[in-house]
Amino acid sequence: MEQSTLWNIFSEESLGFQRTILEKSGLGQSTYIPEALRTLPPNPSLAFAEKEVELVFFHAMDDLLAKTVVKAGNIGILIVNSSLFSPSPSLCSRIINKYKLKSNVLSYNLGGMGCSAGLIAVDLAKHLLQVHRESLALVLSTENITLNCYFGDKRSMLVSNCLFRMGASAVLLSNRSSDRYSAKYELIHTVRTHKANDDRGYRCAFQEEDSKGKVGIALSKDLPIVAGEALKINLTSLGYVVLPIKEKLLYYANYIGRNIFKMQMKSYAPDFKKAFGHFCIHAGGRGILDTVQKGLHLTDELLEPSRMTLSRFGNTSSSSLWYELAYSVLEY
Repeated sequence: MEQSTLWNIFSEESLGFQRTILEKSGLGQSTYIPEALRTLPPNPSLAFAEKEVELVFFHAMDDLLAKTVVKAGNIGILIVNSSLFSPSPSLCSRIINKYKLKSNVLSYNLGGMGCSAGLIAVDLAKHLLQVHRESLALVLSTENITLNCYFGDKRSMLVSNCLFRMGASAVLLSNRSSDRYSAKYELIHTVRTHKANDDRGYRCAFQEEDSKGKVGIALSKDLPIVAGEALKINLTSLGYVVLPIKEKLLYYANYIGRNIFKMQMKSYAPDFKKAFGHFCIHAGGRGILDTVQKGLHLTDELLEPSRMTLSRFGNTSSSSLWYELAYSVLEY
């Protein structure tokens, strides 16, 4: 019966294609899909979508409040990011109502920003905390799967079915002097590069309808290339700040040789292992991790948090980096 139901939704070719992608994706057998997609037939309704987001957000929020012993009423800034699910009342309003946050809380809903939204939200929180002194900022990140599973046959849109899974993160940032010694981490730098001014970047992950009117996210083959270009720009900006002098000199010498003296040589990739002890590369898929590992000359040990997150939880979009950071803490 299950096979018959699936065949009524997908063609045999589409099922085979998704099976192949799953086998090569790096995902394990314990990732989570929402309840609506486990029913026969699937029931991607608004009610189930709300149930999914409340399940992941409320659990993440409860864990955070318990671990930090912070009262919800003391949170002054709330930032929620969910790229494709933006209901009314807003997700911020649901959190405020559930946990009775104060009426003057600064709340922001970020949408349409994909897997990078979690760090974009942290960057926004950082800038807000520079203005609002002695404040707490809460960042909640997720991506809703229930209403965004694709039930057509266009291959570029089927890929997302195979990679994305349920997940969420809750991060609390503070600029209160009393929290300095109890905080786990100190935020030093944030760097962001936007590639929407380039058509390849603009189209690399695009929500659209197929020829039969079925909505999904089309992932372009240019996605790894665009991501690599953005990463290169980010690392160049960050390198000026964090790299040791020797690495900077080697990079500058290589740049001058290639661009001024027109010498035939490969561009020099600085060794960021000399600046960082840990790397959390977004668990977007095995191919992306392979490309980044090769480009940055990272060891298997340094990629372990990313690969284990992908295997255990799948691509949880904007929250995945926090899964990786949690793995790094437990591992080391």
